[in-house]
This record gives sequence, C-alpha cells and structure tokens, in this order.
Amino acid sequence: MKVINIAEKFSKIKEHWTPKIGAELNGQCVKFAKLKGEFTRHAHELEDELFLVISGTLKMEFDDRTQVVNPGEFIVIPKGVYHKPIAEEEVEVILFEPVTTLNTGDSDDERKLEKLDWV
Repeated sequence: MKVINIAEKFSKIKEHWTPKIGAELNGQCVKFAKLKGEFTRHAHELEDELFLVISGTLKMEFDDRTQVVNPGEFIVIPKGVYHKPIAEEEVEVILFEPVTTLNTGDSDDERKLEKLDWV
C-alpha cells in the first residue's frame, strides 16, 4: 500500500496513446495516458471503460454524437459501444478498465498494445 502521485506518473509519460499501468485492483487496471490527435474507432466486446480527464479536453465521438469531457469529468463507455477518442490538444486521462482490455479493442490499428508497461 502506497500513495500514488498523479502528477508524478504523468511526468514520466512522454508518448501519446500509450497507456501505462499505475495500479491494479480487483481485476481492474488504473492506467495513465496522454492523448493527442485522433485514435481509431473501436469497441470492446467484453469490457466497459472509464475515462477520467485530468487535464485538457477530450472529445469522445460515437456513431450518433460527440461528447466533450472536461478536466474533473469522466465518461463511461459501455462494452460493445463504438467510440473514437479525439484530443485536439494534449489530454491527460486516467483509465479504469479490466486487465484484459486492449487499447484498440476490436480494431487492428498499428497502435495496438498487447502488453502495457508500468509507470
């Protein structure tokens, strides 16, 4: 058991769209990520995802609308829902999702990560 400093974790992340594990609990990962630009449209068949915005403004594009998520807000993406994260400027997010969740879901995007590093 130790205290995790969020700012310190983000200071160690240099690349975008490469989540890093900060903690695990009850089969869930707490992931830290910096986002910039557009990611691939994808869905997760078996897992829900929670995006908590720490800094910046995240746009989450769905098939029928776009939601804006500001600092201090979060959005839960239910399993099976196609979504496309967009960050016009750099965004820092904390993700809460099952250990089994692949960053690209059902997409074969070149940014797919099979194994994540810890930060």
